[in-house]
Order: sequence, then structure tokens, then C-alpha cells
Amino acid sequence: MPEPSSIITHHSSFVLGLIGYPLGHSLSPKIHAAALSACGLQGTYSLFSIPPEDKQGLKDLLARVRGGEITGLNVTIPHKQNVIELMDELTPTAQAIGAVNTIYMRENKLVGDNTDAPGFLADLKKFIGSRELGIGKRKSAIILGAGGSARAVVYALCNDGWNVTLVARRIEQAKKLADSFANLEVRVVEYSSFIFNLSSFALIVNTTPLGMTPNIETSPLPENIIFAENALIYDLVYNPRETKLVKDARAQGLYATTGLGMLIEQAALAFEIWTDHNPPRETLYQAVQP
Repeated sequence: MPEPSSIITHHSSFVLGLIGYPLGHSLSPKIHAAALSACGLQGTYSLFSIPPEDKQGLKDLLARVRGGEITGLNVTIPHKQNVIELMDELTPTAQAIGAVNTIYMRENKLVGDNTDAPGFLADLKKFIGSRELGIGKRKSAIILGAGGSARAVVYALCNDGWNVTLVARRIEQAKKLADSFANLEVRVVEYSSFIFNLSSFALIVNTTPLGMTPNIETSPLPENIIFAENALIYDLVYNPRETKLVKDARAQGLYATTGLGMLIEQAALAFEIWTDHNPPRETLYQAVQP
């Protein structure tokens, strides 16, 4: 007879999922199913579609995490900030960013974490690789947008020694974002008054949903924009697989990438928090190939 503890380990099944609205296009179930399989674990990953106004639905779902029925949850738009008040504790990263994308229980406390920032940075470093940064190799970045994703990107870049300029249509939101990182230096510019001279930026990051399916002909930048020589373009949108912004940049011979790598990295980091297993990234990429 095996020891009781090994029976439990063998049969324990991870119940994972994603809270957001709407969730029709989510790739997370494929990524996490591949992670479970690659790590030889039993489990499920479900989509929990909760409209923004359904506060009770959110509370009920989190009660299932507290009760041990659900192992862990990812959080996406529009709940990354809504869930904060329902947590017992935030990790320093989630606290600093002011957004939660990963939830789990630790020592009887419901914890809100954020793997978006480390996920973005891990993928950015892979993307940059050994490429020389242009423009005198200065680490200067321009970030388009000021929503929840922008917060994670600003936090990640500033902590990695980049000079950050934030360009947004909603200037108050952008200022609020910059002010919340009082110890980090972030310049804020209003989109309408920004002269799109990108020559002094080594990295351009789009955190807006512009260019996302079904509006694939839109871009966050004006038509016929000239990028800096050697500029790197990182578009957080990953559906379609080649956004207009990425296409335009590649047409000028530049390196550009979508946010698929960030999606996979943040998922893998969350998966590791929940299961103590680090899934092979290549397997996760293969799982989401069209």
C-alpha cells in the first residue's frame, strides 16, 4: 500500500481559470492545458466570464478559491483593478503596479499577484537578445496608452533602467499612472499634442487595444510614420498574429513583435506559482500556433 500522502499527490488535480469579460478569444486555456500536460499534472483551466458590474459574481468565484475548490485564477480586463479590494494581501509587484492578474491562497490568505511585468520583461529581453539598441544605445522607450497593461510595462521598464515617455489620449489617466510611481521617472505627453518624431526612442511599446481583431486595419500611430533606425517595436496586441503596427515596422526593415511572448511568459509564471512546476516555453508556443 502506498503512503496516504502519495495517493493524495497522485490524485490531486489543479483547478485553474481566468476571470474577465468578454473571454471569447482567450488563448489561456490552450496554454495552461499544454502546461499541465507537459508537467505531467492533472487539472483543468476554465473561463469565468463575469461582466464588469457583477460584483457578486466576482465575490462568489473568489470564495471558491478561499474554500480550496479552485487552486488559482488569472485576471484580465476589466477586473485587474476591481479585484484588489477583495484580496487579503497584495504582493509588492501587484501593489506597485496597482493591478492583479494572478490570484492564489497562501497561509489562509487570498493573495493578488502580478506576473505581467516580469512576463513582459522576460519576453522583451528575449526579443532584444544581443541586438544593439539604436540611438546611441540609450534605453529610451515610448509607451502608447495608460491602462492596466501600461502600468505593468512602465513598472517593468523603469525598474530595468529605461527612460520612459508615456503618450496617451486620456491625459489625466496617464498623469495618475505616472504619479503612482513617484519613485520612477516617467514623462507624460498628450497624444493629440505629441509630434510623432520617434527618432529619439530605441523602443516603442503599444499597450492600447488599437489594431486588435476585428479592427485589424487600425494602428496606434499615424499613417506613414517613420520610425527611428534600429528602433524596436513591441505591440502587446497578439490577435491578429501580425498587427498593422508590426507590419508597418517590418516594412521599414525593423524588428517588431506582438505580445504573444508576454502572454506565454506571464501564463508560465502564474502556472509556476500555482503548481511549483516551470512549464517548457516551446511547448506553450506550439499550443497556440494557428
